[in-house]
Amino acid sequence: MLRYTLRRLVSLIIALAVASVVIFVAVEIVPGDPAAYMLGINARPDTVAALQAELGLDLPVHERYLAWVGGLVQGDFGTSYTYRTPIADIIGERLWVSLPLALYALILSTLIAFPAGILAATRRGSVADMLVMGITQLGVAIPNFWFAMLMVLVFAINLRWFSAGGFAGWEHGIAPGLKSLTLPAIALALPQASILARVMRSALLDTLSEDFIRTARAKGLTRRQTLWRHALRNALIPVLTIIGLQFSFLLAGAIIIENVFFLPGLGRLVFQAISQRDLIVVESVVMLLVFAVIIVNFAVDLAYAAVDPRLRRS
Repeated sequence: MLRYTLRRLVSLIIALAVASVVIFVAVEIVPGDPAAYMLGINARPDTVAALQAELGLDLPVHERYLAWVGGLVQGDFGTSYTYRTPIADIIGERLWVSLPLALYALILSTLIAFPAGILAATRRGSVADMLVMGITQLGVAIPNFWFAMLMVLVFAINLRWFSAGGFAGWEHGIAPGLKSLTLPAIALALPQASILARVMRSALLDTLSEDFIRTARAKGLTRRQTLWRHALRNALIPVLTIIGLQFSFLLAGAIIIENVFFLPGLGRLVFQAISQRDLIVVESVVMLLVFAVIIVNFAVDLAYAAVDPRLRRS
């Protein structure tokens, strides 16, 4: 297990290094000068040059890259061009919205998908199976931003059960904060629950057809005992991978949902930074999200190896 963990750790470091280069290059080729954007179209060239020097934009590309990466390693994300405050402080404020939203959506997705997938697998070919598969197919096909706007129309505007947008803030209590995140979490969770339920059904059907399942039944175990003691644990191996990927998507891919509900999260921060040409914020936040995705995948790989001993021996 230690050798497997070290190999995955080396892959993680290489992936982070490659990702940092790709992110920096991609942001650098974006048209628009942050200094010129901040000063306006009527700014004098010498004023723009002075601001570029103040922001460090006049340095060679490789020096700016090394300074940025060196700061990230030390926990220094730099200073925002627009807000003139440390980016770490801005990320810290926004992370307390995006991270609970991702966890909330992942919990809802798992609570919906597991029973639905198990029901469809154990009732294969029945009305329940066809109903679950039909609903999940619809959940995969519907765009989450359209579903989010539909929920705002129904639950916020017509029924007035929830607010149409904004975030109450954790300082007002956990209940108001969770209430503000409920509609966005449902909008994010339902498409992911549809995917996870289909994967759960497929993995469980494959496991139920294995020889060791027939052996367990031949030894006298009931269908329910065989399902919960043997089949479900082995079926979780591909499901764990999907859950890890879904958490990464929910954390890094909620930009549209956060803008629909006007949530002050990392996704909305990236959107605002791009529109304001605050490139250092874009680089740092995207790198942080990539880091979170890679770390989650690393944890999933370790969990995968813990469930399947064959990976540790290979």
